[in-house]
Amino acid sequence: MKFYPLYIALVGLVFLNCKSEKQEAPKSTNETTLQAPQKTPEKPKSDISIHAIQHATTILEWKEKTIYIDPTGGFAPFKDKKPANLVLITDVHGDHMDIETLDSLDLSNAEIIAPQAVAEKLPAKYTDHLIILNNGDVKEIQGIPIEAIPMYNLREEALKFHKKGRGNGYILTLGKKRVYFSGDTEDIPEMRALQYIDMAFICMNLPYTMTVESAADAVLEFKPKQVYPYHFKGPQGLSDVKKFKKMVSIDPNIEVIQLDWYPTIK
Repeated sequence: MKFYPLYIALVGLVFLNCKSEKQEAPKSTNETTLQAPQKTPEKPKSDISIHAIQHATTILEWKEKTIYIDPTGGFAPFKDKKPANLVLITDVHGDHMDIETLDSLDLSNAEIIAPQAVAEKLPAKYTDHLIILNNGDVKEIQGIPIEAIPMYNLREEALKFHKKGRGNGYILTLGKKRVYFSGDTEDIPEMRALQYIDMAFICMNLPYTMTVESAADAVLEFKPKQVYPYHFKGPQGLSDVKKFKKMVSIDPNIEVIQLDWYPTIK
């Protein structure tokens, strides 16, 4: 009977230890830990502003420079735009070289870059503003390197539209960006061989230039970072730029950007 107090004391210690272990037991691993959603990193903003005017007519703004590509359509599309520092003309056709539009603009401080075939058709008053670049020429103008790239047809039935050597595509180097305008062309070897193009403006309209399929195939070969379908209206209406985008999108590294080149066509 004298051992009972010791026995009772041992039982009490065991009970206290068990209770303590229960209180210190870890929380259930089934509990869900909430995490803050990860933000998608924003793309760096470009320092090049693009104004799609119509068809092939484009305005680029970069730093203090305003660049008109193939200005057409009269004064109205340009009335709220900054005067040009540079005007680039690709070819002699009216959707690229429009003397009436040139005459309506303030080009007093502008230099006009054009191939010889265009220069021969411009009025004499533009002679002092004119810089002639032909296929393969490279020149820095107002601090902007400009390369004249061939543009021409390949299909037998289209050779009459754009012969090799007459018109220019252009590459402009704006800071760290290389910007390519195809002008009127098919998927020529010179286009397919281009390298390090950040922004490419690619034509696609029949019968004058190339098919959507040819345009997409060329883009997939020279791999610009961004491609802008432009100059895609022909006698049969607008080319299927949605199809073009779908074809090009097999390469996830090429971004297709569609601007409103035909605001009056809905």
